[in-house]
Amino acid sequence: MFGTHDLVMFVIAGLLLNITPGADTLYIVGRSASQGARAGAVAALGIGAGCFVHVSAAALGLSALLSASALGFAIVKYVGAAYLFYLGVSMIVRHARPTDAAKTLAAEALSRVFWGGFLTNALNPKVALFFLAFLPQFIDAASPSKGLGMLFLGVVFTFNATLWNLFVAWSSATVSSRFKASPAIAAWLNRACGGLFLYFSLKLVRSNA
Repeated sequence: MFGTHDLVMFVIAGLLLNITPGADTLYIVGRSASQGARAGAVAALGIGAGCFVHVSAAALGLSALLSASALGFAIVKYVGAAYLFYLGVSMIVRHARPTDAAKTLAAEALSRVFWGGFLTNALNPKVALFFLAFLPQFIDAASPSKGLGMLFLGVVFTFNATLWNLFVAWSSATVSSRFKASPAIAAWLNRACGGLFLYFSLKLVRSNA
């Protein structure tokens, strides 16, 4: 659809990344712990809205370059492969440390909770880099609609991420606190996700050879 391929692999990779604890998860858990599941859900929706900033930037900013130049497409994919390789190695060797999942935040109006989630995600350069590196490798180089393809993949990723984040908001008092308090589980997820990114990186290089 829209020149995309390996959609099942894309969804699996996205879900694995989503369940790996990060800044977004900490914000949702903090809001849920301090103001309840409703505030956590609003935070999750704000983070989902922030994702669309990165999706739109990737779709609009890269589509012109990728559509106009086969060389540009190859360069972006090679740079993306290098970033994914670095990301994979970093996640594999990272030492997991227990975090305070029950950390609470000062109560705020739900509108401020939403915009706090939005800014947490939209201003995170690591999220921007991830979308720029990750989306193009699931687009056919010969596709005439690369921008639509990246937009489609971004919507799929954001939809799945929001579902997971809503679950985190609902379960933060029990499931998420135990999940994040376990260094063993965090280390396993980091290594699994890191290994997947290494695979994607090598797959990218081989596809461009």
